[in-house]
Amino acid sequence: MEKTKVLFVFQEITPYLPETDMSYIGRYLPQGVQESGKEIRTFMPKYGVINERRNQLHEVIRLSGMNMIISDTDHPLIIKVASIQSARMQVYFIDNEDYFQRRNILRDDHNKSFHDNDERAIFYVRGVLETVKKLRWAPEIIHCHGWISSLVPLYVKKSFREDPLFHESKVIYSIYNDDFEKALDRKFKDKLKIDGIREKDVALIKKPDYVNINKLAITHADGIIIASESINPEVMDFVNSSGKPVLPFQTRENFINAYSVFYQKLLDSRS
Repeated sequence: MEKTKVLFVFQEITPYLPETDMSYIGRYLPQGVQESGKEIRTFMPKYGVINERRNQLHEVIRLSGMNMIISDTDHPLIIKVASIQSARMQVYFIDNEDYFQRRNILRDDHNKSFHDNDERAIFYVRGVLETVKKLRWAPEIIHCHGWISSLVPLYVKKSFREDPLFHESKVIYSIYNDDFEKALDRKFKDKLKIDGIREKDVALIKKPDYVNINKLAITHADGIIIASESINPEVMDFVNSSGKPVLPFQTRENFINAYSVFYQKLLDSRS
């Protein structure tokens, strides 16, 4: 019997970034799921603040080299990988000189969001999905963490729905307390469009602010996890009215087991 395949799309993972609630989950959830007998692939952006030498990142030449067009500009996709030896776990990094070489994560030295965070999110999510295609690896569960992963549900359900690798995938979106204040670029909904995505699919983000971007992810996801003790109340109201399966907040002591049970419930719902 083949192992269940779980794809993790993270915004943060420790030890590559400082420990937060999100980066802690990024570190220990994939390990726990792998130790339960499932097969995993784990991704995060290769922010410039990550020390490649100390963390022993190296480029995966066979997966790199693709160009992705965003706003009529070609952006080369570079894939790097590192191992967390104590967990026997690999992490894939999505890299690009234009988007991920700066020495900050999502905000500059003055705590202002980068003007191109919209394009960084598009590049990251498309980069993950295209890399999974190159790996010819069909995930049954795709678990997304943090707003930078919020386009995964839309792309999987619309652009990649006919692809046999993703046809049966169940997409889970974890919501954190990771609000940003200023809306993303007003052309975001036009920039993210690729084959399979129609105007009505992105109507929710006519104004691409934090709340609407999360609403878009919730709309297209199969299940929702509340990953912070408190999240944006408007987003929480939308979750409660969505009719989607929802897992409430779990403590560090029991989140791995609770998430695994939630995965299985979604997989069982396919039959």
